Amino acid sequence: MLRHYFFLLLALLLAATAAAADVDPVLDTAERYARLQTQGLPGEVKITVGKLDVERLPPCTAHEAYAPPGTRFSGRTHIGVRCLGPNVWSVLVPVQIAVTGNYVVTARPLVSGQTIREDDLSVVSGDVSRLPGGVVGSTAEAVGKTLRNSLAAGQPLRADQLLAPLVIRQGQSVRVISRGEGFAVSGEGRALNNASAGQLVQVRMGSGGQTINGVAQNDGTVEVGF
Repeated sequence: MLRHYFFLLLALLLAATAAAADVDPVLDTAERYARLQTQGLPGEVKITVGKLDVERLPPCTAHEAYAPPGTRFSGRTHIGVRCLGPNVWSVLVPVQIAVTGNYVVTARPLVSGQTIREDDLSVVSGDVSRLPGGVVGSTAEAVGKTLRNSLAAGQPLRADQLLAPLVIRQGQSVRVISRGEGFAVSGEGRALNNASAGQLVQVRMGSGGQTINGVAQNDGTVEVGF
C-alpha cells in the first residue's frame, strides 16, 4: 500500500513538472500583465491568450510586458512582451479579454425627451467588453433622467444618452450661498441659464447687480466657493 502511494505521488509530481514546463514565459508574462490591468474591472474577467510561435524567438532570460499605444483591456487586443536580455526583441501576444457583468437595456421602445422610469429598463448579464463605452450598469443611474435620442427595445443604455433633470431654470429666483472656513453667506439672485445638479450656472445678483458663477445643487440653490 505504501509503495502504491509513493508511485502515485511521483506521478503527480511529474505531471505538475510537465505542466509547468509547458507554460511559455512569453505567454505567461502577457497573461499576468493582462490580469493585473483588469483587476479593477466590474464583473467576472476571463482572459484567453492566443497562439504565438515562441519557439522561433531568440533565447531570453528576462521578460517585460507592456501596453502598446491604443491598447484597450477588453475584447480582442494585444499585449506587448519585450526581452531585456541577453537578446533584445519584442512581440505582440494576441489576447481575448471577456468581462461578464450586468448592464442596462431598454425594456420597450423609448422616445427622445422621455423621462425614464424603472419599468422602462431591464438589467441583463453578458460580455460587457463587446459593448460601447459608457454603458449604464444599474437602473439607478438612469431613472428620472431624460433621453437625448429615441431607442428601440433591447438597446444597451449609455450614460451619454441621458440628460439629468433641471434643478434650475433660466429666469427663476435662486438662493446663492458662499461658503468659507467656518462661515456661510447667502443672498438672492436670478438665474441666467438652465442647469442640472453639478453644472455651472450664472446668476445676476439683485436688480442690475453683478453676475457671478456658481454650481447648481440638488436642492436648487447655487453654491459659490472662495
